[in-house]
Amino acid sequence: MKIAIINGPNLNLLGKREPELYGDMSFEEYLQELKSKFPAVTFSYFQSNVEGEIINAIQDAGFTADGILLNPGGYTHTSVAIGDAIAAIPCEVVEVHISNIFSREEFRKISYVSDRAAGVISGLGLSGYALAVAYFTEKGNT
Repeated sequence: MKIAIINGPNLNLLGKREPELYGDMSFEEYLQELKSKFPAVTFSYFQSNVEGEIINAIQDAGFTADGILLNPGGYTHTSVAIGDAIAAIPCEVVEVHISNIFSREEFRKISYVSDRAAGVISGLGLSGYALAVAYFTEKGNT
């Protein structure tokens, strides 16, 4: 099974940025844990602070991966184009957020991605990624 993880802006700063909100582990460190937990999964990982690069990554993975885990970061609340990219691909996408975007500022409660995603995991820290991987692996085995 192939799962693509695509992270958006500022997620390259995990472990350094607001550790009280996002934790003290980098995503690269967490990715090693995911690989250990799901040895039968082939992961690809992409992170960008640039909207167009995220759209390109969605389009590329959308025709080759069995599932996409997408944390669009701040683009969740602003990017119609990322939502459109999800609608244009056959691959299912699970939207993942480390913090609970619904308990934060009002503007964070708006998502241009959620209605295009198979589901949303929000507020469970990095473990939300593992839950999304489990969704795809369990679905693939049924």
